Amino acid sequence: MTKAKTKNPRIAEMLRVDHAGEYAAVAIYKGQKAVFGANPKTQHMAVQLQDMQDEEQKHLDAFDKLLVEREVRPTAMTPIWNVAGYGLGVVTALMGEKAAHACTEAVETVIEQHYDAQSKEIAEEEPELSATFREFREDELHHRDIALEGGAKEAPAYGLLSGIIRAGCLAAIRITEKV
Repeated sequence: MTKAKTKNPRIAEMLRVDHAGEYAAVAIYKGQKAVFGANPKTQHMAVQLQDMQDEEQKHLDAFDKLLVEREVRPTAMTPIWNVAGYGLGVVTALMGEKAAHACTEAVETVIEQHYDAQSKEIAEEEPELSATFREFREDELHHRDIALEGGAKEAPAYGLLSGIIRAGCLAAIRITEKV
């Protein structure tokens, strides 16, 4: 059964942002895999990244469906987020495994907090959607934990790198809500 067009503009913003975020996450992992997959010494990273990319793709597929069902337009920023995500993935992978993990840790920390806030905001109005946000948050926490175990905080200039990536994620969220 198809739901009617989403009447609540805040829910439309959430779906647009989350769709874009999952799209960018897939692009980040693709960029990192392109670097790590090319070197036999880092194949283990490429395999790990593929597993995380597969989970992000599952999220993206769910948001693709929700956008159509609820007649919510995707962001016009999609091409930019694709290039930016892929580029961020390539650059952090070229910096090394710990920097790639720092990227994942920074992104997933912002996103899990974002999903948590959204879930709480709509819990009464949209319990099913709230449950979806909570489920996806758990996947993001798992990715963050993998990154921490992989040495994210040992990356060169971790504080600076993480701070820049987190700020970029937060700016992308604000832009995507409207554009």
